Amino acid sequence: MSLSSAPAPKPRLRLRVTATAETILRSGHPWLFADSIREQNRPGDTGELAVIFDRKDSFLAVGLFDSDSPIRVRILHAGKPQNLDDAWWKAHLQSALDRRAGLFGESTNGYRLINGESDGWPGLVLDRYADVLVMKLYTAAWLPRLAEITALFKAAIPHERLVLRLSRNIHSVAFNRFKLSDGQVLVGDPIDGATVFLENGLRFEAEVCKGQKTGFFLDQRDNRKEIENLAAGRHVLNAFSFSGGFSVYAARGGAKSVTDLDISSHALESARRNFALNKDVPNFSVCTHTQIQADTFEWVEKPSGVRFDLLILDPPSLAKRETERAGAIQAYARLVSQGLKFLNRGGILLAASCSAHVSADEFFETVRSAAHRSNREFKELKTSRHAPDHHASFAEAEYLKAIYLEMGNNKESQ
Repeated sequence: MSLSSAPAPKPRLRLRVTATAETILRSGHPWLFADSIREQNRPGDTGELAVIFDRKDSFLAVGLFDSDSPIRVRILHAGKPQNLDDAWWKAHLQSALDRRAGLFGESTNGYRLINGESDGWPGLVLDRYADVLVMKLYTAAWLPRLAEITALFKAAIPHERLVLRLSRNIHSVAFNRFKLSDGQVLVGDPIDGATVFLENGLRFEAEVCKGQKTGFFLDQRDNRKEIENLAAGRHVLNAFSFSGGFSVYAARGGAKSVTDLDISSHALESARRNFALNKDVPNFSVCTHTQIQADTFEWVEKPSGVRFDLLILDPPSLAKRETERAGAIQAYARLVSQGLKFLNRGGILLAASCSAHVSADEFFETVRSAAHRSNREFKELKTSRHAPDHHASFAEAEYLKAIYLEMGNNKESQ
């Protein structure tokens, strides 16, 4: 084909949106839904830039177009017009990296570098585990730009390997259109087994190619550290223990015993390996580590006579959609009510939720109400939200919340 017969470049994709959407985008919200588009100059291709204009034909925002998602555009920039050239992308990445500057020392090399929309990278998460980077994509809009993004990361962030993780909803398009698969190593040698990293001086393994999320739950780092501060001399039950992160911290904090409770044998095996990685840490040799493979919801319903001084209830998300919110709140209430029966006088409960559809206020009130119904005195020690490397810049990004209660005696009969 001669140059003269080459197809003409497509005109820039231009969108106009409803008045409500204009207001929402001006407020800083990073999503434009398909049903908010009232005018589009041509069909868009997934991954191209879409420029959004207001009713007066003034620039409103620019973002990544996703032709197959209800979230039709994920906003990269709003406000005054900007040219999203190489310099812009470099500065955009550096802004996220600068936000983490000074947060972690040499004792922690596992943390989040890019937290999706909250860092201006909608639908993209980037985590570090020692010399391995893990990029997880939640939208296919990034797939056509993967080579550019990989080169950008390579230039700005020292690493030996880069692993691609994909949300389930884009597995098919990633493979069929781009020959990409979940767990694929984009940069560096293949990874055989888990990657070991440091968190506050403790060693953990992350299953970066096939584990949940990007391989480890980095978002609970601050709560794990708090458990270490509370654990001295206590018998600890870590329910929904997964790979034993809270348990490892409790052991270093001087717990007399730690019990992992999880339904997954794979998770319990991972917890045993994490304990073995830290066997030389002071206090580990005098902490008894036991495990129970069971469904926590069923286990707490069966009186066993065993009691603990510190109870961690950190279940997986119980409401993955809005229609599950009411049921999740009921489940949290039941879980806390039953769990408190296993706590000694002076025992401490950490209850956490990662369900975005249950607000912090709803969750905290659910836990407090369950404590009131226990007919025991209690003191609220603290509540916590997102760690600084997992900051949330808009309502839908707010998911993590935790509350600490110290339980006392039964109340006197009235």
